[in-house]
Amino acid sequence: MARSGLADAARVARWADSALGPGRGSATADGKATLSDATADHAARELGLTGAKVRADWDTARLAGLVEVHGDTARPGWRLRAWNRDDSAVLRGWVALFDAWSLAHPEPAEEHAVVAEVVSAMPQVLSFLQLSAGPVPVAQLLDLLEQRVTELRTERCEVPYGPRLEPGTPQAPPPPEVTADTPLAPLLEWALHALASVGALTCGDGHATLTPLGSWAVWVKLEQICVAAQSPAGNIEQSAEGMLRGCAQLRPNAARAEYRAWLAARPVGSAVAELLAAARGEDALLRGLAFEALRVVGAPAEPDVSGVVDEPTLRPYALLWLAEHDGADPEDAHEVLTRREATWLWVDTAAAVADHGEAPLLVRHLESAVQPTVPALLDEVRAVGHPRTVQVLVALAAAHPDPALARAVRRAAFQVHTGGS
Repeated sequence: MARSGLADAARVARWADSALGPGRGSATADGKATLSDATADHAARELGLTGAKVRADWDTARLAGLVEVHGDTARPGWRLRAWNRDDSAVLRGWVALFDAWSLAHPEPAEEHAVVAEVVSAMPQVLSFLQLSAGPVPVAQLLDLLEQRVTELRTERCEVPYGPRLEPGTPQAPPPPEVTADTPLAPLLEWALHALASVGALTCGDGHATLTPLGSWAVWVKLEQICVAAQSPAGNIEQSAEGMLRGCAQLRPNAARAEYRAWLAARPVGSAVAELLAAARGEDALLRGLAFEALRVVGAPAEPDVSGVVDEPTLRPYALLWLAEHDGADPEDAHEVLTRREATWLWVDTAAAVADHGEAPLLVRHLESAVQPTVPALLDEVRAVGHPRTVQVLVALAAAHPDPALARAVRRAAFQVHTGGS
């Protein structure tokens, strides 16, 4: 539905890409991304449309991110580039259009403050339509809108603005109320018409009904609000790296709640790509946390995780993730790793502990090695070629309470540093 609803806008965007590129023509004449008359007539002739239709489709393309205007030059947005190969890009374009519904239809000539109140109140109206799962009388929606606008005005009056004055200080009279008597029925009609123009609902016979696409969009928005409300650490707006760093000190359950909140606010594809990019960095702690977040993603992440198994830095993590995804017990998943991969992972995890943990944790990390003895571990650690081997061994030697073992570990660090055996 999103693809068919945006098809006309995509056609105009493709025309603009071919006809209005650098050196080929100007898109606008006013610097505001509005099609000039000459350009609109040009497009209408070539596409067999009316000038009004071209302008409408152009505006839709801009709101959906299918075309971008810089100065007087138009260029395709990334969603147009991905149109034929990525359904999520098309869906994101429609959601962008849905979010901009109040710009899709000319604003009524009413007080701007009242229009803003109606726009702020419409999410509750849309939620009611979504929960009703069918036609709702417009009169009932008007009652709901009036109630919500009244609530907004009451809330606004309860917030004190400006400096607090001492008792007895003369105060300026409040500004006259210019919005209270504005009828909301015409504004509701405008809002419903604008939402219908973007494909979110239909109107007829005094009733409004969400389309399946509109119902889905409202459900997604509600779900995101609910999930984000479960994000007390407030990492939802961070980059993947920032979010992972924010989760580093959280308990596992709290961290998973943060991962879910962060993921709910992003398309799966871009979120997975961002997590893998963070995992490729130098911080081993972020590498481990990134794959914990990918476990929350689940099946949609499988193609991308499979695609990184040949990257040495990510391979052990990816193999464990895939094994667990295929049903292996997390306690037994390490069996999919070769001895060398397991040793590399041990060093990488030790690097994370050395950078972010406490000395006793690094000492206890020795117990997780697959090698039966410390000398065997040191031999294989030296051979595995991890870039943090020296730092890990130096930190382990400094932390270990056994002087003899600490000397052996320090000697191994020196041999790795000098290239000796």
